[in-house]
Amino acid sequence: MKKYLAPLGAALSAALGVCALLPATATAAPANGSGPAVATRAAAAPTALRLMPLGDSITWGYASPSGNGYRGYLWDDLAAEGHAPDFVGSLRGGTMSDPDNEGHSGWRIDQIAGIADSALAAYQPNVVTLEIGTNDLNGNYQVDTAADRLKSLIDQVTRDVPDATVLVGTLIVSTSGTEEASRPAFNSRLPGIVQSEQSAGKHVSLVDMSALTTADLADSLHPNDNGYRKMADAFNSAVQAADAAGWIKPPASAPAGQVRSGIAGKCLDVNGGNSANGTPVDIWTCNGSAGQTWSAPSDGTLRALGKCLDATARGTANGTKIELWDCNGGTNQQWQPLNGGYRNPTSGRCLDDPNSATADGTQLVLWDCSGAVNQQWTAPSAS
Repeated sequence: MKKYLAPLGAALSAALGVCALLPATATAAPANGSGPAVATRAAAAPTALRLMPLGDSITWGYASPSGNGYRGYLWDDLAAEGHAPDFVGSLRGGTMSDPDNEGHSGWRIDQIAGIADSALAAYQPNVVTLEIGTNDLNGNYQVDTAADRLKSLIDQVTRDVPDATVLVGTLIVSTSGTEEASRPAFNSRLPGIVQSEQSAGKHVSLVDMSALTTADLADSLHPNDNGYRKMADAFNSAVQAADAAGWIKPPASAPAGQVRSGIAGKCLDVNGGNSANGTPVDIWTCNGSAGQTWSAPSDGTLRALGKCLDATARGTANGTKIELWDCNGGTNQQWQPLNGGYRNPTSGRCLDDPNSATADGTQLVLWDCSGAVNQQWTAPSAS
């Protein structure tokens, strides 16, 4: 076990005067005096991980020279433990080879809750690392209800991905007088929240970040890389404890089915069900055909008939036509869930039904994101 073990951190227990929480089948015998040993499943290989780093700028990796923050260290740790880690999310940041994440700089708990449903539905993680609340406290935003809103967010995550393990980090130390005035009380609520989730049968664990000190900060709120290293160790130990307890289930298969438009009765459609490269992708009356059966794997693509949704010729301008093409890893085949629709990150533009057309066969295009009904698309799901 690494030094900064999270689910049963001795420092959190001492600071808060509570019994810290472990996955139910782990043991609590100390290992090297800094954390518990856990019951291991010697015959079982480490579980494959589709992990969503979820939170604010600390998740994004702000102030880390590489931009990787804790994510880079955690990915390396998990790979060294024998897992096959796949980080997922609509954002990409840092120099690491797998930079996907949902770390939104400056966001509060309520803002993360606003995108959680679509992000979780699109990526179906089996592990979520959650570090959120710093901006609520630092901005003095409804501080009295911040812990309650965090509980609601955890409930939302476990409802959206009920088989996922959710690892909830305590807020790290800061030198912001505004945040520090509220941080101890906020953190003191977390063990009870996590205990209530576990009592309800949910795989939610508390991750103690008290190993970080003010010496581990790059500024008043964000870790330096030594601090991010400690966060990664804490999250890694929490993953290992959860896996040893049998909490972590294999990643779900990519969701597949219709992608429904905000225009009533219409679906994302491959024209004529033709799988040839260059076939227009259009809007059509929903009919459940193979040309309307899409999957959303964790690589950020949308796929039908074995091929990918593609912005023609890597175009980025308004009006660029959407077609079907061999999946090639191009950025013009990346589609991020955004405000109920899909955004191509390279162009910054969204999948659009031009002029809110209702005629079957209208080819879709890229267009400035507006959140309008003609840019609303559900995640793939059975009809």
